[in-house]
Amino acid sequence: MDIVFIKQLEVISTIGVYEWEKSVQQKLYFDLEMAFDNKPAAMSDDIKLALDYFSVAEAVNKFAQTHCFELIETMAESVATLIMEQFSVPWIKVTLHKPGALPKAQTLGVQIERGKR
Repeated sequence: MDIVFIKQLEVISTIGVYEWEKSVQQKLYFDLEMAFDNKPAAMSDDIKLALDYFSVAEAVNKFAQTHCFELIETMAESVATLIMEQFSVPWIKVTLHKPGALPKAQTLGVQIERGKR
């Protein structure tokens, strides 16, 4: 199985446990790795047979803008489910970064894998 990836996809979302976080929007960054059979698309040069990076990025961005969560764990799980269901991806690794959340750290985050390669 091939891997299609998107690195450092920037989205804006309302996310956080603290009250002040629930009234502001914050930057999050997604790293997505998705199992997908690229051979049919490669053989035909047909976007309809490929995992459309743009459509995946747009779906994640729209989801992040329209959903509020307290935990980044919940956001990562929800995005993994969204991509697997909407794009028929059998396996996904989602790494979600929340930069600036800790004073002395560049970023913090979670990484999950769902499905089978």
